[in-house]
Amino acid sequence: MTTMEPTIEGLRGLWSRSLIDWPDGRSDRETFVNWMQGPSFYLDLRQPTGRPDYRGVEHLRALKPADLGWLASQEGFAGELHYADGFFEWRREIDFQPQAVYSDQGRLWMEPDKMVEEGKDIPYIEHWHREPVGLDPVCALRLDDSATGARAYLMRLGSLFMYARARSAAVPAGLHLQDCVASAASLSEAQDLLDCEISQGVVSGADWIIQRSSLPFRETRRLDPVWAGRRSGTMVLSDISPEGKPLARHWQVLDAQGSLDAFPVAEDIRSAL
Repeated sequence: MTTMEPTIEGLRGLWSRSLIDWPDGRSDRETFVNWMQGPSFYLDLRQPTGRPDYRGVEHLRALKPADLGWLASQEGFAGELHYADGFFEWRREIDFQPQAVYSDQGRLWMEPDKMVEEGKDIPYIEHWHREPVGLDPVCALRLDDSATGARAYLMRLGSLFMYARARSAAVPAGLHLQDCVASAASLSEAQDLLDCEISQGVVSGADWIIQRSSLPFRETRRLDPVWAGRRSGTMVLSDISPEGKPLARHWQVLDAQGSLDAFPVAEDIRSAL
């Protein structure tokens, strides 16, 4: 069977995972996994089965102790994809879980019905499938909140988008988030450990609607990014505070890939840009 190694440019698109096999014999075909790849920035969201019913939970502070376990079992990350010496490396600037001991590196090759990934440090096998989505327009942004030092990534790919925002709370490396949440000194501290948003959704006209998120109370809400000053590199996103109040997050664009026209400009400053 002929196989071919992809390029970073050739990986642009939305990928879903159908299988992961680990060296110890475990496998998983059920976890929801979507990976959105841009020119080099990427975002990834992984949610296991067995999700509880979060209806009625409208904001971070409404999460009860019984709500936290499944949320802490999620995975997701964002950063930049690199390639060197036969291995792709997904460098994680944002990670829903605490920093792992091993780097995220693997070999990729194309087969007729899938793309296969084989891990470098841990020889897992993953099967990936490209979703039939539009690739234009594409724009990926690396964002910074100068007031808090938080980082975020935002990508639009055709009519889809993904967004990742780092938590403010520090988490120790090498542990699982479930352990960190279980040992938190208070409920609010445990909630803060979960306050890392990785969301995906759809662009419909002027509306950017979140369809799936690591924070369930963000689903069905609007992200609606808008340039508040493209010359100054200022982007505003709609959010809610931990207590559920409307919040406009102002981000400084550190790096941009693709067409900046993929994001709307605020009408009141359009003529000045």
